[in-house]
Amino acid sequence: MRKANATSVVGFTLLGLFPGMRHIELLIGTILLVYLVAITGNTILTLLICVDPRLHSPMYFLLSQLSIMDISLISTTVPKMLTNFFSGTSGISYIGCGTQVYFYFALGGSECILLTLMAYDRYVAICNPLRYMLIMNPTVCLQMAIVSWIGGAINSVAHTTYTMHFPRCGSREIHHFFCELPSLLKLSCEDTSAYEKVVLVMGILFLLIPFALILTSYTLILLSVLHIHSSKGRNKAFTTCSSHLMVVLLYFGPTMFIYMIPSSFRTSEQDQGLSVFYTTLTPMLNPLIYSLRNKDVGEALKKILCKGFIIR
Repeated sequence: MRKANATSVVGFTLLGLFPGMRHIELLIGTILLVYLVAITGNTILTLLICVDPRLHSPMYFLLSQLSIMDISLISTTVPKMLTNFFSGTSGISYIGCGTQVYFYFALGGSECILLTLMAYDRYVAICNPLRYMLIMNPTVCLQMAIVSWIGGAINSVAHTTYTMHFPRCGSREIHHFFCELPSLLKLSCEDTSAYEKVVLVMGILFLLIPFALILTSYTLILLSVLHIHSSKGRNKAFTTCSSHLMVVLLYFGPTMFIYMIPSSFRTSEQDQGLSVFYTTLTPMLNPLIYSLRNKDVGEALKKILCKGFIIR
């Protein structure tokens, strides 16, 4: 009991990103730039979807939810890392660490569910176009968004409760730039093997199964697209689906490596590098991928920019 009480009042030390690395200032500067681009890109994409009537469709509604999740996910880890670096500190309180764990898993789980539902949306649009608006009506879209947010939150409550209750009786140095689950478990002075099995099971439920469903959807989509006689129709279908599939691979690939592969087969540097990729780079790349490869989004952006110049 005393250990648990001590754990609840004593904070942790974040060793930061790649401790001991030369020219860390350049890396931090790059991450700051990536953060600003991610926030700006996702905010602009969300606003475009809200204000342009042509983007008031199920696909873009779900995309706006993904942008909001990306803004929240990158803001869960990067600001604290930048604050510690520029202030010359490395500490994080117990409550702050638990908060990071909660929002990190909540948003990560929500994105897994949402990306799966977005694949279903594309499947219905291409394989059953005549019934698309009937199946993907506003009520269903809202339910999809709610399921994504609540599903991630429920998953996170379980992980946060288990992760933060383990007593730490040794070093409190986290070999990471934020409170990530594998790094926290290494500090525990109790056997965490049973919980690591739970993490694997949750990884199967939130990563492996959704990824398999997404691949199944795109296999069916590919078979359907091959039967489209119009080359313009095929190109439009491939462009829309390839954007989403690219985002799926960028997110699921690194996450499955960290949470589905035993820690004995990974190094701390590999975990940090992959964490930077899917918590920082992926939120920045998502709006760029959808904007550059989507004609409707590009036209909506041009329309807004033209209005701005005309007003001036």
